[in-house]
Amino acid sequence: MHDIVIRGGTIVDGTGAPASAGDVAIEGDRIVQVGGKAGLGRREVKADGRLVTPGWVDVHTHYDGQATWDPVLAPSSWHGATTIVFGNCGVGFAPARRQHQQALIDLMEGVEDIPGIVLSEGLKWDWESFPDYLDALARLPRTIDIAAQIAHHPLRVYVMGERAIAREQATAEDIEAMGWLTEEALKAGAVGFTTSRSDQHKTLAGDLVPGRYAEHEELIAIGKAMGRAGRGTFGMLSDFEDEAAEFGWMRQVAKDSGRPVWFLLTDRSYDPERWRRLMDGVRAARADNLPLFAQVAGRPVGLTLGLGTSLNPFALREAFAEAAKLPPAEMLAKLRTPEMRRLVLSQEASPRLLEVLPPLSRQIATRWDRMYLLGEQPDYEPPPERSIAAMAARDGVTPAEFCYDYLVGGDGSRMVYFPVTNYVHGDLEVVREMIEDPHTILGLSDGGAHCGVICDASLNTSMLSHWVRDRTRGPRMPLERVVQRMTSETADFYGFRDRGRLQPGKKADVNVIDFDGLTLHSPKMIFDLPAGGRRLVQHVDGYDMTICSGTPIFEKGEETGARPGKLVRSTA
Repeated sequence: MHDIVIRGGTIVDGTGAPASAGDVAIEGDRIVQVGGKAGLGRREVKADGRLVTPGWVDVHTHYDGQATWDPVLAPSSWHGATTIVFGNCGVGFAPARRQHQQALIDLMEGVEDIPGIVLSEGLKWDWESFPDYLDALARLPRTIDIAAQIAHHPLRVYVMGERAIAREQATAEDIEAMGWLTEEALKAGAVGFTTSRSDQHKTLAGDLVPGRYAEHEELIAIGKAMGRAGRGTFGMLSDFEDEAAEFGWMRQVAKDSGRPVWFLLTDRSYDPERWRRLMDGVRAARADNLPLFAQVAGRPVGLTLGLGTSLNPFALREAFAEAAKLPPAEMLAKLRTPEMRRLVLSQEASPRLLEVLPPLSRQIATRWDRMYLLGEQPDYEPPPERSIAAMAARDGVTPAEFCYDYLVGGDGSRMVYFPVTNYVHGDLEVVREMIEDPHTILGLSDGGAHCGVICDASLNTSMLSHWVRDRTRGPRMPLERVVQRMTSETADFYGFRDRGRLQPGKKADVNVIDFDGLTLHSPKMIFDLPAGGRRLVQHVDGYDMTICSGTPIFEKGEETGARPGKLVRSTA
């Protein structure tokens, strides 16, 4: 008798093969039968009219801190993820010396908008080396599987101390030490190395991150260390100020290491053809048998803006910034007074407040044409007529007046949506091209990060609901291909060969999905982090069951309390 039999569902196995009807049988933590009619199960799950898929493998999250105290890792686990990878964008918490712990907290808060007080309260710091950090992660019971990458900025600070924070160049001895520590981390189980070379990433004080201008020699040496370890991926974010130079060192890393090298790819309003040039660089590298890839997102990288979020269109005006220091109810009452309304609307964005923002985020002060109302069921491909500018023109008021009145109306929880990237042309056709390119991998959900302004951990859900079922403003995508992108392809990229497919012998990570009823709800602010810290979360209907390692962890959106998750260590 099988432990679990999922009966009569539409099986989408993660390989890209056509969907088929049949049963999926599980014994222990393994799949033992896919398709046909299985024998009896100790537990029978009726899946008529449901999709049966592998659990999602989400390779771009920032749960580096949260994973040390939180076993559930919502909202990613709410949205069908059964394996997540963190340590992205060059930020993390290991290796770390005691005297640099606060600097790493400040860095994470500045880059990923995870409140410093949350991290100070939640992090136990029962590690120094990266292997110690992995051991600490392995000790905590958890709902889903996790994997960690070693990040460049804490590595640099560990080796160079204050010189790294001041962004000095590394010496030969520094570079040798960073290479050795990277190799040590990979052999202990890190699944990759990441860095950031972008002005989008700043500290709370507005300073650039420690590795922003690291010499190419430093990065190439770390790549060679990865080659010696024979495992892991090399990932980064770059502004590509000198595209030829960036591709030069990335190609060298790929050649020397033999490991997959990836960078984050989004479009840019100031250079709409940039992403095509970068993909041409990827294709040229692949033609030379170099393992270079672009990581892409399945929807706009967008800011969720409201009165209680980290940013909104008025947060850069001095009067609003002063009112925002009040308790929420008092702030709302004050903003609703005619005097305060007139004062805020009479002001422009403060140069002082603008300066600390990443360049692309500064557009929230002026781009009313790129800002959209975010309803109860968000539309991540909103039409032009839903922009703040268009709706203000319809009502005969200024965009600022319309937006102000909208945000302070109702109970004060209304939000607007501002696509920062991946929405240059006002639709998602460029994103579709990126997703469909065979030289890209799907990522950038940013689960666990940007707690007060971004909520993209629902990306995997919107891949199904938007791209397969709901899209009206362009072609949709085949169900089988979308599932493949979120399962076997991401799993294979990181060397997780035991998952990502519904096949006998594979790990029993499974989603049972009411596809017709799959519904994303508007992001909401909750206050459940350590020290009462806030975060945006997004609830979903339609996941009937999520199974990790053969154990149901969610049923009808409710936690079962089971903790089958583990730390996944690199082996290849």
